[in-house]
Amino acid sequence: MAQDTILTLDGVIAGYGRMTILNGLSAAIRRGAITTVIGPNGAGKSTLFKTVFGLLGVRSGRVTFDGTDTTGFTPRRMLDAGMCYVPQGRNLFPELSVRHNLELGGVALADRSGLAARMDEMMARFPMLREKADAQASTLSGGQQKLLEVARGLLLSPKLMLIDEPSIGLSPLMVQEVFSILTGLRDGGVTILLIEQNARAALAISDYGLVLEQGLTRIEDRADAILADPRIAQLFLGGGVAA
Repeated sequence: MAQDTILTLDGVIAGYGRMTILNGLSAAIRRGAITTVIGPNGAGKSTLFKTVFGLLGVRSGRVTFDGTDTTGFTPRRMLDAGMCYVPQGRNLFPELSVRHNLELGGVALADRSGLAARMDEMMARFPMLREKADAQASTLSGGQQKLLEVARGLLLSPKLMLIDEPSIGLSPLMVQEVFSILTGLRDGGVTILLIEQNARAALAISDYGLVLEQGLTRIEDRADAILADPRIAQLFLGGGVAA
């Protein structure tokens, strides 16, 4: 099935201070698909996410999201445009309840009158959230905390979710559950751009793969083609983990 492009980067240069990480990166992310970004340490994976979401400025080049030039947009404007970002690590308020953490995901809603209904939808989708609604977020397992972060992002009904390393610190069983949720979101129409330490497992649930090296796109292809390419496996998938 033909799919159009929801996110395009054209010759994007970005970095931190005097350090340039993205060196004219170009890529096209397909709508309604899971795309996994792989590459060695320093390739620019997380920098790509931060630049697309407006956390880092674009020094040169252009970012286009859902037909709009979003180069220079702030994170708040990116949220309003339909993009959400689930960064690496834990990003919750540990002493607040699950319910309050989820509610905070709705602060960016332009119309908060529907927040209660959206929260009910998330609790129906993730029954654990309802069961643990009054528990402190710090009492959840690592996998449960990650699901809460994903649900908080979904409150905004995003078109595109940027998810950075969702499986860090999770048990193999919980990783399977998280990946199952991601494929379910994709099947429901949410586009997902993913960075994942277990590159083989992530590519196995993905439609496309994006291989970065030295801040440039080395390969854009279907995920199954990337998995089957012995050169890529040797360079980037050794031991099943991409650095």
